[in-house]
Amino acid sequence: MHNPYTKNVLNPINIAIVGATGAVGTTLISLFEERNFYYDNLYLVASAKSKGKHLKVKNVDYPIHDLAEFDFGQVNLAFFSAGTGISQEWVKKATDKGVIVIDNTNAFRMDHQTPLVVPQVNGHLLYQKPKSGVIANPNCSTIPLVRLLKPIDQYYNLKKIIVSTYQAASGRGLSGINDLIENTDKSLHNNETLPSSKKFSTTLAFNLIPDIDTRLETGFTLEEQKMRQESRKIMDKPELLVSATCVRVPVVNCHSEAVYFECDHHLDQKNILTMLAKQPEVTVYEGQGLEGYPTPRTINNFDHVHVGRVRVDPDNPKAGWLWLVADNLRIGAALNAIQIAEIFLGKEQYNVNACA
Repeated sequence: MHNPYTKNVLNPINIAIVGATGAVGTTLISLFEERNFYYDNLYLVASAKSKGKHLKVKNVDYPIHDLAEFDFGQVNLAFFSAGTGISQEWVKKATDKGVIVIDNTNAFRMDHQTPLVVPQVNGHLLYQKPKSGVIANPNCSTIPLVRLLKPIDQYYNLKKIIVSTYQAASGRGLSGINDLIENTDKSLHNNETLPSSKKFSTTLAFNLIPDIDTRLETGFTLEEQKMRQESRKIMDKPELLVSATCVRVPVVNCHSEAVYFECDHHLDQKNILTMLAKQPEVTVYEGQGLEGYPTPRTINNFDHVHVGRVRVDPDNPKAGWLWLVADNLRIGAALNAIQIAEIFLGKEQYNVNACA
């Protein structure tokens, strides 16, 4: 598909990655190489402590620029993956200079002038310039969820979703991974003492933490609220009932979700499996044992959403369950962001209307 806006305006393509040294930033750099993502000039930006360091991209060494000193007038497209506070302070400074920002934080997702985009679901929103100058990248648990629920909604009309997430340590970045590994080692060598955690409310090693992000007055967490609000906005269903419990689990990478859904019409398991198998970058599992479901340790394509255990509730033929696993650093962040850029720049590599 042709994108008339970006073909005429973003030429040449000068790109900045803010948060280039973090977990999502380095994953984004890897995807630049894997997908042969085109740019004319690239600027890697991080905090002052990384200034002077270098990262290699496509066999070229790039210096790390200090965000506080960086001139956004040099670029026309910027990826922000340095945290909500950084985006709240710096994104507008970039957009004021005409930069289009793809933001991977919670800062602008619910702004009515900012499209919240999962390309396989609502990629058509990328064919015009956002009024805010920002394109928001959704939450890492919301992205795989809506990719699977969109075709189900189109055929059966979704009414309610209840989700339990099982979210990996990498959701807290590289430091979250290191915290899990260090505390696992400490626990193995001294299982009578509970190790302290630097990144989580309690140790994640050999543990589950049903409390992700800030606790709200409702008793739900901000992470759970994100899933409710973002699912409605992306699927353009403000009336959709969505409730979630988000749990941190001792897994290094890849989020999992158990999803209950209710619809207007009777469900057919075989039909749902067929629809999901037709979706771009989705792997469907069907059968007994490991053939019937994915796990964070056994998936072998980290650019796909993996889904199994699809079933219809025997007591309610309009209700069903599914189990999904997705790489939260790729599917849930960097890959979705780069696919947004590919469509916005008119270089998409798949059919954004595949769900239609």
